[in-house]
Amino acid sequence: MTMFSRFCSLSLVLSAFLTLFSNVTLADEAQVLSSLKKALPQYEVGSIKFHQASGLYVVEMQAGPTLHMTADGGYFVAGDLYKVNGTQLENETEVAKLAKVEALPEEQMIVFKAAQEKTHITVFTDVDCGYCRMLHNDVPALNEKGITVRYLAFPRAGVGSEAYNKMVSVWCSEDPKAWLTKAKQGESIPENKCVNPVADEFNLGRMVGVRGTPTIILANGSLLPGYLPVDKLAKEAGL
Repeated sequence: MTMFSRFCSLSLVLSAFLTLFSNVTLADEAQVLSSLKKALPQYEVGSIKFHQASGLYVVEMQAGPTLHMTADGGYFVAGDLYKVNGTQLENETEVAKLAKVEALPEEQMIVFKAAQEKTHITVFTDVDCGYCRMLHNDVPALNEKGITVRYLAFPRAGVGSEAYNKMVSVWCSEDPKAWLTKAKQGESIPENKCVNPVADEFNLGRMVGVRGTPTIILANGSLLPGYLPVDKLAKEAGL
């Protein structure tokens, strides 16, 4: 058998293996989804991915827990998946969730950019939240320290609430930065409507574990619940 023939044979075997693996994976996903629909009909599946290292399926439920499920759909664990890395524990579930925040395009955020940016923070905010207003008053000082502040909407009372409608009007305004500041100063906001990310950002916040506002996500993915003074926040951000 020539070298070329051997290469072709190996390629065919590899292709057949990958096809078989793909078909098995799809079948397992179908089994997992079927089991979840029967056992947890009150939840809607947001995403499902196979975790190669653990052999489990990671299932993110919309407005619900993250599940780690066996391929036959017979067992699952609700909660975070930790990786044992020597003497360290890595929360892979939290890292994956917070990576979704970092992956969002700035175009859908309201961004107060530092002139000489050294790092950034992403803040889940509510225009009616007192501590959010305190943090917003600190934005110029944070910018001076080289910290860009990126806002995501998190109306605490939920989609359809008064705060939600205010934030939609802010995000849909001609100058979201200016109107966000005015809203946090207690000014009335003209009603504006458009295609907007407010509900999606609220749902994302719930998924990553936001329980109140402000919730701050550092550039390294760490989550800080609540307000911090400028110097302390800068220290947490590594400055």
